[in-house]
Amino acid sequence: MNKKPHSKLWLYFAAIVFATIAAVFFIITTFWILLYKLQIISVDPQIRHIPILFLFAGSLLLGTAVALFVGRLIIRPIQNISNAFDKLSKGNFDVRVPTNEKIAEIREMTQRFNSMTYDLSHIETLRNDFVVNVSHEFKTPISAIEGYATLLQEPSLSKEKHERYVEKILDNSRRLSDLSSNILLLSRLENQETVMNQKEYRLDEQLRKTILLLENKWSPKNLEFDIDLPRLVFYGNEQLLEQAWFNILDNAVKHSPDGGTIKVCLENNHRSISVSISDEGAGMSEEVQKHIFEKFYQGDSSRTTEGNGLGLALVKRIVVLCNGTVTVKSAPGSGSVFTVTLPGQS
Repeated sequence: MNKKPHSKLWLYFAAIVFATIAAVFFIITTFWILLYKLQIISVDPQIRHIPILFLFAGSLLLGTAVALFVGRLIIRPIQNISNAFDKLSKGNFDVRVPTNEKIAEIREMTQRFNSMTYDLSHIETLRNDFVVNVSHEFKTPISAIEGYATLLQEPSLSKEKHERYVEKILDNSRRLSDLSSNILLLSRLENQETVMNQKEYRLDEQLRKTILLLENKWSPKNLEFDIDLPRLVFYGNEQLLEQAWFNILDNAVKHSPDGGTIKVCLENNHRSISVSISDEGAGMSEEVQKHIFEKFYQGDSSRTTEGNGLGLALVKRIVVLCNGTVTVKSAPGSGSVFTVTLPGQS
């Protein structure tokens, strides 16, 4: 293992300090000799050299004091930061440097360094969680497909079981397809800062169309829709916002009890446009609401429900790209209300 070479900052700094003092000492001595030759002063420095020795000794003491004091204020924190960067480069994101420095600029630099390492540690945690979650989400349907495919090889399998196993394989295949599509879409949106392909279209008609697209999901549950969708022409990316409405409505249908009602309201006060979608489901605790828009987060810790925890993360990213906000209001046993607020149309 290679040892880290000793820092030469102290040596460089000490050399600069002593060189400066030596130069000052030389200038003063030369000036003194010049004044003596001009007979302005009567003390010959070449004969009366004791004052010069005192001056030289004082210069050494002063140089040492300045080197220690200034070095403590400047060089030590620089060395601390250098050592911290060395640990950071080796993957230690928990490294911190003291922030109690007296010099404001150095104190600000240490605070920014600590802030940077804090952000990097969170990014690393998110990256690790992302890898673990993606692996889990892919492994579950793949294992199910493998299991049902193995069962299909039984020669004495009844027709009913054969059809049920084939349906399970198709369901898990669609789940894999949706997961792949959502991961790719979210990755693309996270690396996108502007919304392209914007045009004018009917926002109210888009919401009605999205409800109809989900008919195969809400019809078997006998759900009813209470809609208040006044005519509204909106300028934006139609495809992206349709994905957002689809995910929120799909979430509402999924959590609504049989025979329940989903309310969809559209309001325009010219300064902003709001779309609220409410259901009569089981609701969410405050803790779940804090994480509901995070990637792969699912309120059901058993992960037995449909979905993969990317739907609302996509909604959040789409709405943010459209310069809007999305909020949720819920309580256990009281259903949930998702509200998307978009900029008003001029």
